[in-house]
Amino acid sequence: MNIVIMGPPGAGKGTQAEFIKNKYKIPHISTGDMFREAVKKGTPMGKEAQKYMNAGKLVPDQVTIGIVQDRLAEADCQAGFLLDGFPRTIVQAKALDEVLEKTDRKLDAAINIAVPDNILIQRMSGRVSCKECGKVYHLVFSPPAAQGKCDECSGELIQRSDDNAETAANRLQVYNEQTSPLLDYYQDQGLLKNVDGNRDLKAVGSDIEVILDEA
Repeated sequence: MNIVIMGPPGAGKGTQAEFIKNKYKIPHISTGDMFREAVKKGTPMGKEAQKYMNAGKLVPDQVTIGIVQDRLAEADCQAGFLLDGFPRTIVQAKALDEVLEKTDRKLDAAINIAVPDNILIQRMSGRVSCKECGKVYHLVFSPPAAQGKCDECSGELIQRSDDNAETAANRLQVYNEQTSPLLDYYQDQGLLKNVDGNRDLKAVGSDIEVILDEA
């Protein structure tokens, strides 16, 4: 089963990706993981990507696509895969289609976890983490037992600069501008499956399971 999972920051993609990986026994492949693995292995595409990453620049589509192609050719992807963070653009989506076509494969579903922007901002702007051990909390959904202190190590809880409401709103705007055409692309192919992510995690996972079992 070959799947793409999409959704804005704060939608809960990570949790659902873990569920899909375990349920369907396919590797969960995120863009960040691919970059790190390619750099670690010293592949030609990995070395090229590292040049841009070291310079603090975005890795170009051509290099990203090459790394994806290399990763999908590995043995653990032959029975299926779950792509997270790729594709992000129409160019990348078309390139993925071409990569799969060369090996007689195709996507089975593009799952989009949809959550209203105001809820996403609330989710993202309420996150705090322990300065000492890194444990993450949410001031509304999963607060610590004692205000400002980590349950695990009693360390100080801090909010990252990118977890405030203004930054969260900006991240969502960029995501929506980039991703809207991609949703249309997969809708036109009959692959897009929208899931209401503004619910209990188990309910979201249950809907995804029904979609994939029917794919």
